[in-house]
Amino acid sequence: MIPLVSRLSRQWVRWTCAPSPGAVQAIMRKPRAAVGSGHRKQAASQEGRQKRAKNNSQAKPSACDAGLARQPEEVVLQASVSSYHVFRDLAEVTAFRGSLLSWYDQEKRDLPWRRRAEDEVDLDRRAYAVWVSEVMLQQTQVATVINYYTGWMKKWPTLQDLASASLEEVNQLWAGLGYYSRGRRLQEGARKVVEELGGHMPHTAETLQQFLPGVGRYTAGAIASIAFGQATGVVDGNVARVLCRVRAIGADPNSTLVSQQLWGLAQQLVDPARPGDFNQAAMELGATVCTPQRPLCSQCPVESLCRARQRVERERLLASRSLSSSPDVEECAANTGQCHLCLPPSEPWDQTLGVVNFPRKASRKPPREESSATCVLEQPGALGAQILLVQRPNSGLLAGLWEFPSVTWEPSEQLQRKALLQELQRWAGPLPATRLRHLGEVVHTFSHIKLTYQVYGLALEGQTPVTTVPPGARWLTQEEFHTAAVSTAMKKVFRVYQGQQPGTCMGSKRSQVSSPCSRKKPRMGQQVLDNFFRSHISTDGHSLNSAAQ
Repeated sequence: MIPLVSRLSRQWVRWTCAPSPGAVQAIMRKPRAAVGSGHRKQAASQEGRQKRAKNNSQAKPSACDAGLARQPEEVVLQASVSSYHVFRDLAEVTAFRGSLLSWYDQEKRDLPWRRRAEDEVDLDRRAYAVWVSEVMLQQTQVATVINYYTGWMKKWPTLQDLASASLEEVNQLWAGLGYYSRGRRLQEGARKVVEELGGHMPHTAETLQQFLPGVGRYTAGAIASIAFGQATGVVDGNVARVLCRVRAIGADPNSTLVSQQLWGLAQQLVDPARPGDFNQAAMELGATVCTPQRPLCSQCPVESLCRARQRVERERLLASRSLSSSPDVEECAANTGQCHLCLPPSEPWDQTLGVVNFPRKASRKPPREESSATCVLEQPGALGAQILLVQRPNSGLLAGLWEFPSVTWEPSEQLQRKALLQELQRWAGPLPATRLRHLGEVVHTFSHIKLTYQVYGLALEGQTPVTTVPPGARWLTQEEFHTAAVSTAMKKVFRVYQGQQPGTCMGSKRSQVSSPCSRKKPRMGQQVLDNFFRSHISTDGHSLNSAAQ
């Protein structure tokens, strides 16, 4: 077998360059919109693609497209970077497109949103289906999204259906998916399209981004390319990683310079004949093969074009001293410290990482830590036990969702109990303070906040049930709670409460909860010692509870 470096040396002329201002200037004309075809084997699917092609070719710009400013036909990219980090000729670009799309046709995952996009003839329905999937997939794994997406599209199959839904219904279906503002913005956008555009989606990435709330550059590009066949590139986390490795970009992809370069590469590479398929293929490659930590390079369809792999082989040969000098392959003059796309001088090549050297991300700012106290207030009801929930404000974290009454953390247990009781009485009237029990804690991390809940419980037994509550509060049965618009954090809190009821113990490591019930059972020898000391030391239940707190 011919070594990778030897094969590459036949393909590339040695090129060592120091970047200089204006080193790369690429003028790319925006290709005409085209329909992405899926290469499905079934004849029915082939017929569906032909119908969609006809619809796309006849599709007229929507009212939004006509009324908003359009992007210039020519996009000029200027960057003071080495040509080592770009695709310099059409042959390279064509090879990349062909290899990636051939792989995608054979290896793509069967996902519900892809089936809808391929089979749906109506352009507005197709765009809506893509829009929902792209919003759900933001910061969320595919496996998690599948059931949510299926349930959403079953309940609201069209823009009009979603526009007529209530925010309560949207939050209820979205509960547990996280980043709850996404669902709210989806509904806001649907109403805007129905009310202002007669139910017709904008057709271009530019107008989609300008018109729809919460839709950024990536989501707009995905909708436009997949649903309407616009030849526009996209860059999400998966695509960014693929491009950084293929062109050996080691700098932080979130920096302005690198981000601009990646978007330029994506636009250069997107296949004008199959833009939607190409963009999905690039994302699929990053999600399944070119993964963050354990990439499967041997299965990569563009391995021969990957400069990260070239660098790995070069470093391996140099480390083994198989070569007396540098191998005859192209490289950037990174050792000058002038290239802002190469690995930063402060983070030199790490032989143990291989292609994972690209890209090097800046360290994330840790989430700020906050604490609060929350209480599960329970009372008997005609249909079983009821628990009290209150609604959060319509803006901010977890806007509009329901939760157990909560207060901010207080420095002392006495102040904490007093503040929590006052909050409970604000919703439910006078309560027996002596029954308030501390049960444990729950730690839940949101995108930017690590929140620790001190969990309390209070059961109202032997007294008249509370039948009326102020606006913004309601009593639910346990069954109703599990289908209500509550966050994952509140479900964790409720599991702690359930674990402290007689005959139950439901705490779990996965839920990151801590309670007296979740402690491990002592070994036999420890049980003998405990029984001995228990018979000699009188400890009442109140003292034990105090110690546990």
